[in-house]
Amino acid sequence: MGLCHILLLFLCLGSAQSGARGTSQDPQELMNTMEIMASSKTKGRKLPIQSVVKVIRGLEKSLLNISLQGSTRTFRTNRIQSAALDLFCTNFTGLSLPTDQPSHAMGFPAELTRGACRARPRTLRLICVYFFMSDFFQTASNTSLLNNYVLGAQLGHEHVSGLREPVDIRFSHNQSLEGYTATCVFWKEKDNPQSWGEWSPEGCVTELPSPVQVRCRCYHLSYFAVLMQLAPAPVEVLEPLVYISIVGCSISIVSSLATALLHFRTRKQGESLASIHMNLHGSVLLLNVSFLLSPVLARPQGSDAGCRVLGAVLHCALLSCFSWMAIEGFNLCILLGRVYNSYFRHYVLKLCVVGWGLPAFLVLLVLSISDSAYGCYTVPFSDSQGSGSTLRNASMCWVRSAEVRAVLVTGYGCVTCLFNLVVLGWALRVLRRLRAREQELGARARRDVVTVLGLTVLLGTTWILGFFSFGVFLVPQLFLFTIINSLYGFFLFLWFYCRRYHSEAKAKAEMEMETASTSRIIQ
Repeated sequence: MGLCHILLLFLCLGSAQSGARGTSQDPQELMNTMEIMASSKTKGRKLPIQSVVKVIRGLEKSLLNISLQGSTRTFRTNRIQSAALDLFCTNFTGLSLPTDQPSHAMGFPAELTRGACRARPRTLRLICVYFFMSDFFQTASNTSLLNNYVLGAQLGHEHVSGLREPVDIRFSHNQSLEGYTATCVFWKEKDNPQSWGEWSPEGCVTELPSPVQVRCRCYHLSYFAVLMQLAPAPVEVLEPLVYISIVGCSISIVSSLATALLHFRTRKQGESLASIHMNLHGSVLLLNVSFLLSPVLARPQGSDAGCRVLGAVLHCALLSCFSWMAIEGFNLCILLGRVYNSYFRHYVLKLCVVGWGLPAFLVLLVLSISDSAYGCYTVPFSDSQGSGSTLRNASMCWVRSAEVRAVLVTGYGCVTCLFNLVVLGWALRVLRRLRAREQELGARARRDVVTVLGLTVLLGTTWILGFFSFGVFLVPQLFLFTIINSLYGFFLFLWFYCRRYHSEAKAKAEMEMETASTSRIIQ
């Protein structure tokens, strides 16, 4: 941004502050100031929060106090439109206000003025502010709004909520919205150093009269917009998925604890392979426990701080699980490449630094950058009703930042799965060679390779299902992914038990052979 733009922005902010302190500034001047502020900001950066709040409050105050030439007065700039109207208690039967943009409008019910008029009949001032940009409503998660339009309304100094008849807000788009989820939201103000509010769907119902139109029916007054997301799964799958997750994760928790008990009862010193497996079980156990607790703390009566902490723990557990998967693949490479002759000093300790230390470092790094990156995260599910569509949401404590999810969830998991697939392909080639030379190396090498290869297949293939969450694959993938990965700890327990069983059977067979050989020598 050039020096002239910086000076101009400071002048605009000073003007906005003076407008917020008094009522003499004309709404048109404030709207021009807001246009310059939005045009002068550096690309990719947000406007100063205090300046945004002051200029918006100044505009609202100016519209509430300006004298009208008749019963209505409107103001326009390129990307902002505002209007001030006087409503009379005696004859208000409802109102519909269009905008400068085609097919966008707000409709107000007759009930809007009843509460204020019941206390003291008088003339009420209704103000409407339409933003055809989202620069003044930036959130920490950088949400995407339909057309970047924000439509707002305020009735005098009254706080209007709990209406029995909804305010009707209509948004349109020039292309079909199929493949996306449109959620009606309102601006919920809060005290946050990174944003002066957040978008919330509370008190609003979303309807889709046509593929290019969204209808919001909200029971209060505020600033409204349409939040755009990728199309979710139908609401019919929500309840069975929840039950499958609860049952599967509970079974996995019990299985992981049983595996740990068996390991500590039969462990031997110096078993690095068993220690790696136990660390994987530990990460899966932490992941399942934190996942089951996540929806509980995400409830409205839950603690925001507790939900942020649990979201960070859940993210760390998932990254640890991915890390130990990759370590299993790496250890398989060492095992097959060096053929049982590998030794590294403090090998397991170094792996623990990667498996536990790296995820913890990444989560702490995210928290140091933005403490609002974790918290209550809403997962939408579509509910088709006739010609319209509404949404039901499932909440959990999770990563709220889209950038963090893209890099440190999807990206991290994708790298892990690709690495294990490469290892799997290489291991298959080695296994084929071992089978060809089985007489030379014996059955022991073959069984050990098959065992470790089976673990790698289990680790690599199940999480790949997560990358097929689109189109016709969405619902089948959700069920397969939920069933297989919620029982992940149980499958690892079966593998661990089978491995122990074969080891004990082998040791017993060798002992019997040695006893029989000794008996023959004695005879």
